[in-house]
Amino acid sequence: MGTQVIVTEQQPTAGLLGKRFHIFGSGISFSMSPIIHNAGFKHHQLPHFYDIRESPGIEGVAHLIQHDTFGGASVTMPHKLQVHKYCDEITETAKSIGAINTLVVKSKDGKRVIMGDNTDWSGLYSIMSNHIEKTGRKPETGLVIGAGGASRAALYSMYRAQVNTIYIVNRTQSKAETVQEAFKSLFTIKVIPSLEDLLAKPDIIVGTIPADTTTEAQFANLFGPQGLCIEMSYKPRITPLLKMARRHPGWEIVTGVEVLLSQAFDQYSRWTDREAPKEIMVDAVMAHERRPAAL
Repeated sequence: MGTQVIVTEQQPTAGLLGKRFHIFGSGISFSMSPIIHNAGFKHHQLPHFYDIRESPGIEGVAHLIQHDTFGGASVTMPHKLQVHKYCDEITETAKSIGAINTLVVKSKDGKRVIMGDNTDWSGLYSIMSNHIEKTGRKPETGLVIGAGGASRAALYSMYRAQVNTIYIVNRTQSKAETVQEAFKSLFTIKVIPSLEDLLAKPDIIVGTIPADTTTEAQFANLFGPQGLCIEMSYKPRITPLLKMARRHPGWEIVTGVEVLLSQAFDQYSRWTDREAPKEIMVDAVMAHERRPAAL
């Protein structure tokens, strides 16, 4: 299977400096990233364009990275752990996390350099920091559900937010142990076999697994009196995890769309050296979601 191109917006007339930005992944035809970033480009009157490029393997989009018009890319699963092979440099944060979700094109000594970075963690960290500032409560315990590439960013953001005890749970425990091992020189992660084995009620919960693999019942006993629940899956908008969190008045919930926007703001700034027009980008997503076809 070759690379599939999905264009969700009308391509503007590209000027001399126009660049092409993409999202690389598999099963991403529903991605809202083009809506977000093209709204930003339009607002700043930049001759850039962002589209979806689906490929089962990162090799299927390598030619795009190497093209002169390549401006940068968002990288999602299953490519986050493999795209490093096409990077000239990788930021220290992305190295620590072990996953890349952003490609940035830089110029050093007159040479074109592909930089691998991670904005998943910074988007999550921003959400956590805002919650801590609003509530005045320092989170003692964090829980990450899942052990894929997104889980690494969630764990790292908890570490940076100074969460004291961090748990990870995954259906295949060995995968969680692999993630635990990857971070052991930086901070401690406790692997639990199941949610029933959690020793303390978490103050922050981050779900990183597809929502269609979960049920409300499995999260029934997870919540204490108050906290922050973040979902990284955004189909559907309100997942079983968030539905259960909603039943507890002391919990703030953050949808996958909000997470997507938070990390997209950081990506946009890295690509354009401009502050992301946050309200414009949010409005573009809201307009898209109001369309019947988006439901």
